[in-house]
This record gives sequence, C-alpha cells and structure tokens, in this order.
Amino acid sequence: MAEDDENTVPDGSAPAENIFPLLIAVTPSPAERIRLAELLDGVAPLLLVADLDELRKLIAAPRQPPAAPAAPPVSDDVLLIDATRSTARCGDRKVDLTRLEHDLLTCLTTEPVRVWSYTELHRSVWRDERLQRKADVQSLVKRLRRKLTQLGTGVTIDAVRGVGFRLTDHQHPRVGGA
Repeated sequence: MAEDDENTVPDGSAPAENIFPLLIAVTPSPAERIRLAELLDGVAPLLLVADLDELRKLIAAPRQPPAAPAAPPVSDDVLLIDATRSTARCGDRKVDLTRLEHDLLTCLTTEPVRVWSYTELHRSVWRDERLQRKADVQSLVKRLRRKLTQLGTGVTIDAVRGVGFRLTDHQHPRVGGA
C-alpha cells in the first residue's frame, strides 16, 4: 500500500496545493457586496451573491448536460451581416454598409423583437451620450431600410411611434450573423 503524500488530500483526489479557500458572501445590498469585495481583496477567491437562490443556481450540479443548440438551417432568405467586410447579404444579393448602418443593423439584430429607443440607438451607434438627435437616427434608418429592400429580404425596421425602432422579419422571423 502506497504511503500518503503530504501533497494529497485524504481521499487522494487532488494535490493539496490545488485546494484553496473560497469565500462566499450572501447579501442583498450592492453596497455591502462592494464593501466586502474591497475588504477581502487578495485574501482568497470571493463569490458574492444577492441571495441563497442565486447561490444554489451557481453551485448546483447540472442534472444533465445541456444539449447543443441546433443550428438553424441556412437558407437563401436569411439576412447575414458580415462585420469584417461591413456588408449585408441575403441569398445572392449583397449591399455595402457604412459604419453607422452596420452598427445600427448589428444593434437591432441583437434583440430583433425589442423596441430600441432613440437614446439607446444613438448611444449604441454614435457612442455619444450628449447628442441625441432623433433626426440622425431617422435618417440612418431611412437609408438602411432602402438597402434592406434592395436585398429583397422580408426584414425591415419598424417604427414604434414615440418610442423608437425594432427589427422585424415580415416573412420569416429569422435573422443570422456571419
């Protein structure tokens, strides 16, 4: 029988040098979590959670491995955005996009059914908190709508009066990225 090495844990599963303390703090107060993080910085790895339910979700073993998401079939009528070439493609048609058009379309495709406010779109596309002119967004949407029509896809940008815009696919609710 082999002697126990001082570097192994009692069950022999891992070297002792790989074992480290993990501090877990449970507090609903964001200010308290920040204070604890500052106070315990460098002491040990720290896990901060708002409540016990959040902690249970984080440390619970998965019941079964998650199935890999099935890749949607790529068809000719799916809108594809090529970030490196700054183009949009649908089937055999392709249009070039300006940086602003590309950023707007990318922003809208991240959550296609979400209504994006003028402020959110201005912040995402122009990356500017101060200038929030509706006319800028409306002009850009108008140009982008024209290009989406050239592609012949059912994807369009719908206006939600007084709120902003959302991306809608009137033929097939699928939008993909390349």
